[in-house]
Amino acid sequence: MGSIVSSNGNKVPYVLGLSYTKVCREHQFKDKYLFYRFEDDDEGIGTIPTTMEKKESEDRLPDTVLMLATIGPDAMMRMILRKPPLERTTEDLEIVYEELLHIKALSHLSTMVKRELASVLIFESHAEAGTVLFNQGDVGKSWYIILKGSVNVVIYGKGIVCTLHDGDDFGKLALVNDAPRAATIVLREDNCHFLRVDKDDFNRILRDVEANTVRLKEHGQDVLVLEKIPTNIKSQDGSVQSHYKYSVMAGTPEKMLEHLLETRLDNKQDENSDQFLEDFLLTQVIFMPNERLCKALMNHYHAEVTQGTDREIADYMLTHKRRIVHFVQEWYSVATDAFQEDPKIQGFVEELHVAIKEDSDLYPTLKNDEKTIISIMQSKSSSPSAAKTAKKKIHPSLILSRKTSRDHLTDGMKKRRPIKPTDENIIKVYCADHTYTTLKFTMDTTVTEIIYQAKDKLSLGDDLIICEVKSNGDRIVFKENNLCVTTGLSLNGRLFITPREHLDALTPLPEQDGPTSMTAVAIEMMSTKELAYQITLYDWELFTSLHEFELIYWVFGRHKFKKITANLDIFLRRFNEIQYWVATEMVLCSNVSKRVQLLKKFIKLAAICKETKNLHSFFAIVMGLSNIAVSRLSQTWEKLPGKFNKLFSEFETVMDPSRNHRVYRLTVAKMNPPILPFMPLLMKDMTFTHEGNKTYFENLVNFEKMHMIAQTLRTVKFCRSQPFELDSPPTVKSSADVRQYVRNLQVIDNDRILTQWSHKVEPRRS
Repeated sequence: MGSIVSSNGNKVPYVLGLSYTKVCREHQFKDKYLFYRFEDDDEGIGTIPTTMEKKESEDRLPDTVLMLATIGPDAMMRMILRKPPLERTTEDLEIVYEELLHIKALSHLSTMVKRELASVLIFESHAEAGTVLFNQGDVGKSWYIILKGSVNVVIYGKGIVCTLHDGDDFGKLALVNDAPRAATIVLREDNCHFLRVDKDDFNRILRDVEANTVRLKEHGQDVLVLEKIPTNIKSQDGSVQSHYKYSVMAGTPEKMLEHLLETRLDNKQDENSDQFLEDFLLTQVIFMPNERLCKALMNHYHAEVTQGTDREIADYMLTHKRRIVHFVQEWYSVATDAFQEDPKIQGFVEELHVAIKEDSDLYPTLKNDEKTIISIMQSKSSSPSAAKTAKKKIHPSLILSRKTSRDHLTDGMKKRRPIKPTDENIIKVYCADHTYTTLKFTMDTTVTEIIYQAKDKLSLGDDLIICEVKSNGDRIVFKENNLCVTTGLSLNGRLFITPREHLDALTPLPEQDGPTSMTAVAIEMMSTKELAYQITLYDWELFTSLHEFELIYWVFGRHKFKKITANLDIFLRRFNEIQYWVATEMVLCSNVSKRVQLLKKFIKLAAICKETKNLHSFFAIVMGLSNIAVSRLSQTWEKLPGKFNKLFSEFETVMDPSRNHRVYRLTVAKMNPPILPFMPLLMKDMTFTHEGNKTYFENLVNFEKMHMIAQTLRTVKFCRSQPFELDSPPTVKSSADVRQYVRNLQVIDNDRILTQWSHKVEPRRS
């Protein structure tokens, strides 16, 4: 079997330049239960392959299968979208829906609208650049979403006003306003693919959305907006009954909480229940601060009803109080550390305990709920972080040189514990002349407080600023309300203080250039499996140290919550550390033979990381090898054996960023936990969700946005829902030495210096 090339229409596959179709010619190529043959055989001009041709085909089979696996999902998607809407199966619709979740233009739409679109979207492709999709002044007939390629938007008298790319949409305005096209759309490149929604379907979906939107009002104002979602339920006799469930689209925090308590906390197992409760608990820090939530919960606990018989009132009161306990239990389960660390929450739990104890005489059933609250209260005092009452000191090397401090490990297991806001941080703050002072402050200290401390110790004047000076000379000024700035520094970045007018005088320290000699001798002594094992262990420690809420603080702004993101910062920086470590070692190796061996070792290392589901370091290693300073080392790559080149090409396929990293997402979707995910992509997803969607609509929380944010946080929870259990490999060098090495990597993070070293070891060919 030779290489496969798809035709323009993708309806008939081509193998070795030959096409094959279904024997009886009435179906497109799509079904494993249909029979196919080559058209050449059909016409009687086919030949039996020779032994040599068979051998060549067998050698090329793995590459062909890999290519088919890569292009298969796209081909499947196109095939589904070419079907008439009525012929699309439930499985087809689910595949299209999953694809729509990652399209930028649709991110703000509700789940129901995306599912409706999955049933009506049509695939449209155009082969040549310059093709006009429609002209300014034409009647609007369709809405387009760019799946692949780009288009120019042209207006008479102005020319090209902008260019739209993958994930962008156009043509909707003419449909909404029933107006002529406001611009001409011209293909900017060959082979562009689009998703198209025709006008009738577009208008029907809009009508359905409005018809299925339920608005609850108080004092003439919307307080809760629900989406009515039809679902079909099979009864015991096999008949299908129509049923509706209500999904929250928007609301005031208090009204959403009330709706949640009334509809999601009855301890009934509902197979069709949504994720409203978990969404609320994962995102409430955004729209309902803990103090406000605690107050609302106590108000609900003490709420009284006056209508109904005494028995009905008593039953309702008991049920309502138990719902509060259930909510607190779920809240603790989701938030845990954040729950335990907030004194306002702890005060609320104690107050709730007193109230339950007082009510248990009237409602004996509450005694079991009292035990639940007591266990939550006791869990704080028995937690590992609470066991160490003394403040932890974080050595400056943790921030600046990334050395591992023993204070940062628990005494018994030598396992990293999360950095807390009250942990002490010792760090050097430099002046323009490279003198410095050492400051000690807690992790949640603001820039204003750091300036105050440094000003006092250095006897500086007024109008001071704190900034990071990167190894490449870039300067980043921190705002005065920023906190936890030290863990967010770049790999070789340093903290400087200076009068505002002297900012331009700041220069990097010589040590920020990074190492000038490689550690290849040390790497040669370590087995690749041992390196991968120790790297993955450390990555897992960092990953499990961060709390999901840190992603929210990082994206929305730490200063808004007055919370730190130290654990997330360090995990994200670890990605850059691995990436630049790979590039640094490659360009500092002056011997081409050793460099080839090192390149092979890094490719093997990436393969093991991928196999053990450490996608964080897998991506970092491959990106390090893709750095221009490394990729230009042609003498090195030319000497790399073919199987390693092929393996690296496979890695690059997984990393393909097109269609919002679709290949990577499909790869991860097939994995079971534990997984170390590609964290920068998760952060990109959350940032994209935040910046592309308003948090509030007319004083109502946009809960569709909260749901999307919760989906990303759920991914983090899922990835670490199982413990990482790896068998320790046989080691050539002491495990302690390897462990120490991978936790103290020295790198060059200045691309200019990396390129200089690269040209030094392999000068440009004349």
